[in-house]
Amino acid sequence: MIAHRIAIHFLAISALMLCNVAAATDAAEVAAIHAVDQVWLKSYNSGDANTISSIYAEDAVLLPPGASAVHGRAAIKAFLTKEMAATAKAGMVFGLDPKPDGGVSGDMGWASGTYTVKDKTGKVVETGKYLSVSKKKDGKWLYVRDTWNADGALSAPPTKK
Repeated sequence: MIAHRIAIHFLAISALMLCNVAAATDAAEVAAIHAVDQVWLKSYNSGDANTISSIYAEDAVLLPPGASAVHGRAAIKAFLTKEMAATAKAGMVFGLDPKPDGGVSGDMGWASGTYTVKDKTGKVVETGKYLSVSKKKDGKWLYVRDTWNADGALSAPPTKK
């Protein structure tokens, strides 16, 4: 009887330890996905088209607001190159919320959070949210789907009277 109880306690403790290991592994993988988001942010704000496109899978789909879906890494690179140039020309900078959400299941993961766009004076001109779905390939997390949308319409510049 005592041996049976000891075995049950051992199994329970082993199961809890395995759950903790899995949770720690998932947390590390989610952190790795969030690190990719930071690469995206740095690349976008610096206009680095090569780096930003390298974090998308070859068959990724970008789902920008107000535009058709963009299919494939090469097309995503071309789309983001134009967007980055327009953003830089306008003197705007993207920022991400420091506390995004995310999850992992096997070789698939996701991240979501909020963003801000500030003009050259530091004024927030847009807020919104994003969602990316990633797949781990050869030890690297790559976006397979990426989308975002603003919380509201951009405000029009004041008209002169």
